Amino acid sequence: QVQLVESGGGLVQAGGSLRLSCAASGSAFRLDVMGWYRQAPGKQRELVATIISGSSSANYADSVKGRFTISRDNAKNTVHLQMNSLKPEDTAVYYCNARVLFNAGDYWGQGTQVTVSS
Repeated sequence: QVQLVESGGGLVQAGGSLRLSCAASGSAFRLDVMGWYRQAPGKQRELVATIISGSSSANYADSVKGRFTISRDNAKNTVHLQMNSLKPEDTAVYYCNARVLFNAGDYWGQGTQVTVSS
């Protein structure tokens, strides 16, 4: 079984920074795509950023472009999200996600709370 564990969330003032980390374990296959999603109260879960295995190719939601950076260490099966210039609208539970294309695996972490105060 694949397990994802997020860390790094917390409370920060607007304009501040946080760095989220996700450690993956238990996968017998390469995690083809890893990324971050977020869900605010009353809203659907939304894409934040994804990155492809073996590549620096990354996709970002328009709302975070220029402020957030996703990075990945394939050997360690870890992914990070550096969040700068945080805004109150970034407040949400952030979830790590991993997908394995071969077996259509789709795995989620437990989430980590990010709260940005004005």
